[in-house]
Amino acid sequence: MDIQLKDILQMKKAHPCGECRWEVLRTGADFRLRCLGCGREVMTPRFKAEKNIRAVFRNGERL
Repeated sequence: MDIQLKDILQMKKAHPCGECRWEVLRTGADFRLRCLGCGREVMTPRFKAEKNIRAVFRNGERL
């Protein structure tokens, strides 16, 4: 998958705050993601994050 910095990822499962959208802050073997609901930042392995992505938005457009 072609995930870049500042992309917005819509995940299949919601964060406990209720938000499903995350901003990409770092890419590589791991992703650093920021929840757009509460601002919480998490590090997650790339394979685990890519498995749970429903949609990718770049510059306001769905890819």
